[in-house]
Amino acid sequence: MSDKRAIHKTLETILAPAGGGVHLVSTGLEETQELQRAIYGAASVQGIGTCWHRSIEKISESSIVLLGVPSDTGAGFVRGASQGPAGIRRALLDIPEHVAHGANVVDAGDVRVVPHLLSEEMVSEAQLRSTRAALYGDAASDLPVTPLDQCYLALELLRKLRPDIVPIVIGGDHSVGWPAFAVAHASTVARGLKVGLLHFDAHTDLLAERLGVRYCFATWAYHANELLGRDGRLVQVGIRASGKSRGHWESTLGVRQYWPEEYLVRPITDIVNEISERFEERGVDCLYISNDIDGTDREFATATGTPEDRGLRPEQVSELTLRLAERFPLVGADLVEVAPPLGIPEDAKTTLETACLYVADMITAAGSAR
Repeated sequence: MSDKRAIHKTLETILAPAGGGVHLVSTGLEETQELQRAIYGAASVQGIGTCWHRSIEKISESSIVLLGVPSDTGAGFVRGASQGPAGIRRALLDIPEHVAHGANVVDAGDVRVVPHLLSEEMVSEAQLRSTRAALYGDAASDLPVTPLDQCYLALELLRKLRPDIVPIVIGGDHSVGWPAFAVAHASTVARGLKVGLLHFDAHTDLLAERLGVRYCFATWAYHANELLGRDGRLVQVGIRASGKSRGHWESTLGVRQYWPEEYLVRPITDIVNEISERFEERGVDCLYISNDIDGTDREFATATGTPEDRGLRPEQVSELTLRLAERFPLVGADLVEVAPPLGIPEDAKTTLETACLYVADMITAAGSAR
């Protein structure tokens, strides 16, 4: 078996067609199958697997790949982000002209989420064997069974198929920021490049651990910053809900944060230029963007676990994304914490419209880098 075919086979083992990462037996199954038929162009339910297989084979010819991680096990307050990837994809289908439907974009599907699990280090050997048998029919397999580790492996394999591919990970809760950024960081280091991390969020996510858990929604940015060596390449915009002051985080961890007293007052162009200068001073060559939807003001993003007032406006997020990607080519991105079940239907509609805008920005940024 060729290396490429072996990678395809592993991807098709640990992933499912888009929307299929949430295990369904009856309730919701028909709706999910309709979504899959629409995404992959299958004439019938029976043809979904074949059409998805063709999409996997197209990855090495594509420049941008979407990967869903429908897990909210790593969340902290209100759940619902597990429905984010499917909700965003349905909203994208309602916009025929959206750049997500371009020939250079392929949807690889979802990691296969076991909703009780988060990362491999939290799982006993007995549970690993049991879940491997359930997912893969092989208790002795060495394949991961948790969403964070499946995401890491999937992104590694995608980059093996095409080293310069730009993955856009759709969550799910913000825990997935850890494997998504870790793979991007490793790939840039291997190419002798320095990556800057632009993080939109209402919260810092800078705890070393939370309730004894090392990798989750509240800790991923801490570990990403450790990979960067605390050298100032992590910039956080939208922070406004923190138990500690901006001065604490900046002085102890070397990050740069923008709170409402700056982004609600200063021209966003000034902030773009300031971040660009900061990255240039630190030798940054390329950019990773992590976008928690709650960094955006709740007027535009209510359907999330922790909506907050005094946030960024979508046009500010777009300008920061697109302008900085013009200078620093995008190597990866994630969009997380969209939770369509939360709030009234109008809340979900508005939040999904905002999410679709951000997906468009990420794809445009990835395309402009080429």
